[in-house]
Amino acid sequence: MINSIVASTAKKQFARALNFQEDDTTGLPACADNQRRLLYVHIPFCEELCPYCSFHRVRLDEPLARRYHAALRREMALYRRQGYRFSGLYVGGGTPTILMDELAETLQIARDLFPIESVSVETNPNHLTDAHLSVLKRAGVHRLSVGVQTFDDGLLKKMARYDKYGSGEDIAARLSAAQGVFDTLNADMIFNFPEQTGQMLEADLAVLLKLRMQQITFYPLMVSEFASRRMQKTLGDVNFRREPSFFRLIRRRLEPDYDSSSAWCFSRKKAAQSLIDEYVVDFDEYAGLGSGAIGYLQGMCYANTFDIEKYIQDLSKDRLPIQASRRFDPPDRMRYDFLMKLFSTRMNVEEMEKKYGGRFLKTLWKEMAAFTLAGSFRYFTPRLHLTPRGRYLWVVMMREFFIAVNNFRDHCRREAGLG
Repeated sequence: MINSIVASTAKKQFARALNFQEDDTTGLPACADNQRRLLYVHIPFCEELCPYCSFHRVRLDEPLARRYHAALRREMALYRRQGYRFSGLYVGGGTPTILMDELAETLQIARDLFPIESVSVETNPNHLTDAHLSVLKRAGVHRLSVGVQTFDDGLLKKMARYDKYGSGEDIAARLSAAQGVFDTLNADMIFNFPEQTGQMLEADLAVLLKLRMQQITFYPLMVSEFASRRMQKTLGDVNFRREPSFFRLIRRRLEPDYDSSSAWCFSRKKAAQSLIDEYVVDFDEYAGLGSGAIGYLQGMCYANTFDIEKYIQDLSKDRLPIQASRRFDPPDRMRYDFLMKLFSTRMNVEEMEKKYGGRFLKTLWKEMAAFTLAGSFRYFTPRLHLTPRGRYLWVVMMREFFIAVNNFRDHCRREAGLG
């Protein structure tokens, strides 16, 4: 009962928060401080398009992709001129490693422009080759996150991934060979596919434990309304009622050997750490660069245009390609911090009080009371820690948050005439 109430409330709140103003002309605020921020770079190109994916992605057009990378480098230079400095870099997609020479140059320019300390890049199993890994290592990548999703051959075939990336056994072999190349090798997994059973999930967990993966991210399936309709043709309908038992299974199998980096990210105990997929945990603010990227800077949440040609044209005129934005008022900023800080499974209450001039608890007392009554927290001064029950509630809220973001992406794509 509490899970469905949290999901319904979160859905309404996030839909309201993502009610952006279109055709924004306010621009990006200049920066004059030294706050730690992350640079998120989006590469939308893929070899094929997976039916469940709600991210902004298109099939590879190599000439277009090369023009895109050139525009991306101009966009980075504009942020530098605005006074921004970034200490972390995360490259997502799409498939960022689809053109390795372009990616390597873009990473180098980012490191030349900004004091980057850590670099995380997403990839797919077919790109775990010696040649690709060598280029990424030379480019200064600390963490490589591999989109595995599942090792089950039947599910891989239904997701149109088997022919592209090989069998589950092939993928596991590639992961094994890539161990030790980077500070962190992450396996990106998804649970609660429509046809997935507990036995399938157990088998996935057994493979991961045998591989002794340094880091495992286990997302619940979270698709936009549009992607859900598209996915029905090949995978079926999502059943959220099974999600709690699946997540309990994941926690039970992984927690003896892994610590929690976020509500759904597991890092091997005593292993060297780098970024995690949810960079919102480690950074209060992040810039979103690339077509369709979303950023959050100085209380302004914004989205770049989803039209790749327009993105390139805007940057050819030294104009930031922002399509829509929304300035969060102080209570919305507090709610955002409340969600994201506790997503890391812990929140320093004293820091939040200091950040908001003693108004954090006074403003969010209803939320704090509701989640306390739901048994979500343990309090060890000065931090709140999520209980096992609270951890799953945060999985629910983050699932609804990303579904809202995915629905927003679909809306922006339709507005841009991209279907």
